[in-house]
Amino acid sequence: MSNDMWNYVPTVGHRADDDLTGYKVEAEDGAIGKVDKHSNEVSHQYLVVDTGVWIFGKQVMLPASTVTAIDNKERRILVARTKEQIKNAPDFDKEKHLGDPAYRDQLGGYYSRSGH
Repeated sequence: MSNDMWNYVPTVGHRADDDLTGYKVEAEDGAIGKVDKHSNEVSHQYLVVDTGVWIFGKQVMLPASTVTAIDNKERRILVARTKEQIKNAPDFDKEKHLGDPAYRDQLGGYYSRSGH
């Protein structure tokens, strides 16, 4: 699995010192929730989004490469996936997300297949 999936595209407006916690996250077809946590570690960048009541409080992990824009003024992040694609993503696993390469490969594979 390429580490490019786990890095922000240089043109999205991400800065290494950004704290994205609490930013609103919008899919291509509407709001999906807010950033609960994120990582700025190179080759391990991601967002964990709390979807709130939209899909019954589920959390999803989005690789940084799915981000298309970060608006720091509006505290908003746009992602290149639909709500349905995000809803159908593998469940976020709090225990595995930091150190399990197989889990990251599973997520990366899903988002690669669901991409544009």
